[in-house]
Amino acid sequence: MDKQRLNQIIEEKKDVFINVSDKIWEYAETRFVEVKSSELLCEILESEGFSIEKNIADIDTAFVASFGSGNPVVAILGEYDALSGMSQKPGIAEKVALSEGASGHGCGHNLLGAGSLAAAVAVKKFMEENKILGTIRYYGCPGEEGGSGKTFMARAGAFNDVDIALTWHPLTHNKVMSMNTLANYQIYYRFYGRSAHAAAVPHLGRSALDAVELMNVGVNYLREHIIQEARVHYAVTNTGGSSPNVVQAEAEVLYLIRAPKVNQVQEIYERVCNIAKGAALMTDTRCEIVFDKACSDIILNNTLEKLLYKNFIEVGVPQLDESEMQFAKTMRNTLAASDISSDLRTTSEYMGGEGQEIVEKLKEKVVSDIILLYSYSAMKLPISTDVGDVSWIVPTAQLGVACNVFGTPGHSWQTVAQGKTSFAHKGMLVAGKVLARTAVDALIRPEVVAEAKEELKRTLAGAKYVSPIPAGVKPSFIK
Repeated sequence: MDKQRLNQIIEEKKDVFINVSDKIWEYAETRFVEVKSSELLCEILESEGFSIEKNIADIDTAFVASFGSGNPVVAILGEYDALSGMSQKPGIAEKVALSEGASGHGCGHNLLGAGSLAAAVAVKKFMEENKILGTIRYYGCPGEEGGSGKTFMARAGAFNDVDIALTWHPLTHNKVMSMNTLANYQIYYRFYGRSAHAAAVPHLGRSALDAVELMNVGVNYLREHIIQEARVHYAVTNTGGSSPNVVQAEAEVLYLIRAPKVNQVQEIYERVCNIAKGAALMTDTRCEIVFDKACSDIILNNTLEKLLYKNFIEVGVPQLDESEMQFAKTMRNTLAASDISSDLRTTSEYMGGEGQEIVEKLKEKVVSDIILLYSYSAMKLPISTDVGDVSWIVPTAQLGVACNVFGTPGHSWQTVAQGKTSFAHKGMLVAGKVLARTAVDALIRPEVVAEAKEELKRTLAGAKYVSPIPAGVKPSFIK
């Protein structure tokens, strides 16, 4: 079988995939309200002959599109949620919001969803042409940003019959994403007190805002006494109003706690809860603790990662034309030296001290056209992803393709501005081609599936997946 045909299929339909990516960029819908984005993806997949199952895990914007029957079942994961407050005009090297305060695709999930779509469509067509048995699925996964949509889907058993799972992410460099990530919990702490005139009768009031502030102070002292790899972040989401002459009766803070393993997050969570209870006691207020979401650390799979790397080498990296390179240079001028040095450090760490020649070459690159040397489990990355929960259940691997100027920070206006550019589209299509080839390998080579499954079994060493989200907790929208 000539896998070059997969490239041809994607090229023949590239305008469809580019249009999908750009439309999702325009919709810029945040976690669990990606109605237009999910409907668009379902419409395309249905037109391509996939059967659609919607409302997965009781999430309106989660779906599974399937073609074929029987094993192996190969899943390609797609995302399409945006970030709040990241509105930005496309294709300009200047920070200008499309609509002040609106959302934007600061992590490139418009590209991610469309690139995975390209892979699934190409594999389906290739299966028909070559009479390949098995099942290809596109998983529509909402709410990765702060929602852990895949974790809710995993808790509902959506991945239990899958044999192989593949996905990708837009990056500033090209690599197989063999990196350990952090588990996390996200929790609301809501304090309830008693309002009063802050000048006339302050002694009658009980300040919920004081409780939030005391909690934050307590957690800041806790930071010295938790493991170094942990991260604790917070955002005050309700200050109780804008009138300083009223004692605030309600206030809320949202915490995100990260650590390498779920049990470590749980331990820190319990200590943070105790601090919240202490803050309530000190202020004579009541504290309500509302668990929002969580995700697990990732389980890497060398078998699949090596296969992704092989196929990435065969497909090659995106090639920019002169106008694209000119815009990239203009965008590069908006970056700080620290942005670029941070990206260089990350690439060096990923290659485990090897590939110094590549790092030196990248110093001169505006857009990376180099595939980093593959190094299994090369580094610990202090970020989190709900792909981790999928990886506990099924062998999983991820690809990263350069869709942004080298040095572009994640979750930045520069990322949003580049999300509709032609060179970002080129990276997206490369990702689709690599994922498609790897999915076909899994479909036609049973030994790949068997080896990947055996590796996952060895790595887990008897451990079983337990959802980090407690029963009864449901997905919530961004406020």
